[in-house]
Amino acid sequence: MNETRISSSGLTAFYPLRDAPLGPDERMVNGFRVDRGSPLPLGPDRTARGVNFAVYSSRATRMILELFEGDDDEVKASIELDPRLNRTGDIWHVRVLHHEPEMLRSLRYLWKADGPQDPSKGLYFDPNVPLLDPYARAFSGVAPWGRPDLPHSYGGGGPAINPRRCRIAATRSFDWEGDAPLLTPLEDTVIYELHVRGYTVDPSSGVAQPGTFLGLTEKIPYLLNLGVTAVELMPVFEFDENENMRKHPRTGEPLLNFWGYSPLAFFCPNTGYASNSADAGVLTEFREMVKRFHQAGLEVYLDVVFNHTAEGDERGPTISFRGLDNPTYYMLDSHGRYRNFSGCGNTFNCNHPVVRSYIVDVLHYWVAHMHIDGFRFDLASILGRDVNGEVLANPPILEMISRDPVLARTKLIAEAWDAAGLNQVGNFPSYGRWSEWNGYYRDDVRMFWRGDGGMVSRFASRVCGSDDLYRESGGNPRHTINFVTAHDGFTLNDLVSYENKHNEDNGENNQDGERHNHSMNFGHEGPTGDAEINRRRRIHMKNFLATLLLSQGVPMLLGGDEFCRTQKGNNNAYCQDNEISWVDWKLQDDNPDMVRFCQAMIAFRKAHPVFRRRWFFNGGDGIHWQGEQENKPDWSDEARWLAYLLDGGQAKRPDGRPDDDIYVIMNASGDWRHFHIPDRGGDWRVVVNTARPSPEDVWENIDAAPNAGRRQDRFPVEPRSVVVLVRPHG
Repeated sequence: MNETRISSSGLTAFYPLRDAPLGPDERMVNGFRVDRGSPLPLGPDRTARGVNFAVYSSRATRMILELFEGDDDEVKASIELDPRLNRTGDIWHVRVLHHEPEMLRSLRYLWKADGPQDPSKGLYFDPNVPLLDPYARAFSGVAPWGRPDLPHSYGGGGPAINPRRCRIAATRSFDWEGDAPLLTPLEDTVIYELHVRGYTVDPSSGVAQPGTFLGLTEKIPYLLNLGVTAVELMPVFEFDENENMRKHPRTGEPLLNFWGYSPLAFFCPNTGYASNSADAGVLTEFREMVKRFHQAGLEVYLDVVFNHTAEGDERGPTISFRGLDNPTYYMLDSHGRYRNFSGCGNTFNCNHPVVRSYIVDVLHYWVAHMHIDGFRFDLASILGRDVNGEVLANPPILEMISRDPVLARTKLIAEAWDAAGLNQVGNFPSYGRWSEWNGYYRDDVRMFWRGDGGMVSRFASRVCGSDDLYRESGGNPRHTINFVTAHDGFTLNDLVSYENKHNEDNGENNQDGERHNHSMNFGHEGPTGDAEINRRRRIHMKNFLATLLLSQGVPMLLGGDEFCRTQKGNNNAYCQDNEISWVDWKLQDDNPDMVRFCQAMIAFRKAHPVFRRRWFFNGGDGIHWQGEQENKPDWSDEARWLAYLLDGGQAKRPDGRPDDDIYVIMNASGDWRHFHIPDRGGDWRVVVNTARPSPEDVWENIDAAPNAGRRQDRFPVEPRSVVVLVRPHG
């Protein structure tokens, strides 16, 4: 057999094999030389002899590999696999041997699977339906963003003509320039959630490649200046933004799946986010983005969706998993129907051994080959259900992820609930590894600042890292991801401007989206020219930002909240690829005081280790609860305020010096309250007062901040405002 020459960037040149005699296991199919191949690894694998293809199906009776050249729709070779030679266990495999130097760059492929068709048993085999390889790394045939490329013939699980073709992508041919994980400690982390397209696609962003991975890198200087340490990207797995069938009720324009919570393939970055998708350029562009973020000291987390796929229920398209082995990949009932714990039509069968291995392989790929620092798992409680949907005490997939050596230093964040009502916040099977989106933090902080009664004790627990949720299981403040707003729900501006959701443009008669938002509008629904209402709203937004950044735990900000981004009251903008979801960067110039306040509060948090504890408070260890009278907190249902003193002597700076003493007052009542200044010796400075206009709302230089008064004086705190006093050490 003639030899193949290999370089570090992959297979670059080949000695012709066309005229060489066939080996004992080789045959020719339409000009392609093939042999038996290997069952491992799954997916396409470039080897010295050629490209090995391997795919799982335990129930198929026949498997066909179709090969294409470039974007030509004509099948160049249809290779039917011999179940005796090309099957090992439940893995079908074949190797295509090299015969032309350009073959790899132009080669595309799809699978077809034949077998029983019995919907009552969940079997949807159809040899006429082309299927995407679950392990494909990149695609061709994807139209530019927003241009329909997948016809919606979604009825009865029937065929949908999918123009996508799987590419043979090089996974190692990228110069990382020594890039390595940043490993920022969770207690030092400030997360910033954003949508890749929505963050830069508006013309106001001023970037050269709007709506793309590279466009996002142009905002790195802004993010560094703001002070965040990690970006959490909403879904970037390949998805079809055109799968939404609804129309905009006012304009008649198609609505899209803008958010992307509907994956087609788990190994592929979304081609629609690439400025140049030719020759699998999306892989290079994504890696370049990650490398640039790391060079700037910013971590990159992915919001990953393993709870369902784009194939939907029985009426959905057959794209990949359904056509290969539906009962393996999805939870089905005794009649072959899809169990729907995701709210999206199907539920991925995460604790089946094959699916478990698949999920871990996906995570390995994004960490090892794409250098991702962490994952936020959408509807993660689904990963704890068995094939029948029952909740497992020790879910195998969660244990595998938690104890996997490749993922050992990767951040793992769970959205610890699902669409069927299972809520495991504070009780997620974490094995000590998982942090959680803390929905209780969001709700309790909102209700406290709305002035609801009986909230002081719960609010105090949230500010202290939710020890009531995590202490008993051996957790610590790093297990809570604190947030007031996220992609799902009101923006910060809308949280203080609307009491009701306004989702009419989603085409669902305003029936979608969360009804219980715990918001307030200060007497007017939506935008107003009333100066006093706008002043109070601005103070309230600062109250939320201050609370978030003064709390123990890991804070997460929603991108654009720092300069009052609005979705016009839409709290479920999943389908709005327009100004509703796009970040309007003109707001940065319109609201410099808000940007400055957020920036200064992040810097204040970073400067004081008392806000970044690794362990919960124990009794009087580091925290002293106060009231209007010193050392007399009010925990009654009538109280609408909380005050506490953080002992700087219990926290050390990097140079070994003690932190400052910090006195925090949060007054959610509608009245002025007066709080004794603690008798600690030394002068207290008013570093934060959200009721004051900028720049007096936050002082970046403590020495320049105004004096709070004499010890034991009563400090006046305006209605619905936050005050922070600091007594510097040394």
